[in-house]
Amino acid sequence: MSRQATGAVVGFLAGGAAGFVLTEAVAAFSHFVLDHTLDVDGTGTLLAVFIGVPVLCAVLGAVIGVRLGGRQGG
Repeated sequence: MSRQATGAVVGFLAGGAAGFVLTEAVAAFSHFVLDHTLDVDGTGTLLAVFIGVPVLCAVLGAVIGVRLGGRQGG
């Protein structure tokens, strides 16, 4: 497997995990600090955000992984 493909896979997985942690951190902050539980069943926009953020972070991580994988190692 090429370095760029490996970078893309690792970046995709790391970015997706980071996006998931980000959404969970926002939900935990809202619940424990603001005392307001986020309800994704009641709001379609909030559900789209909670699905879109990990996907967007995964794609961004894959792009960064490809760019870093294409560099010459030193």
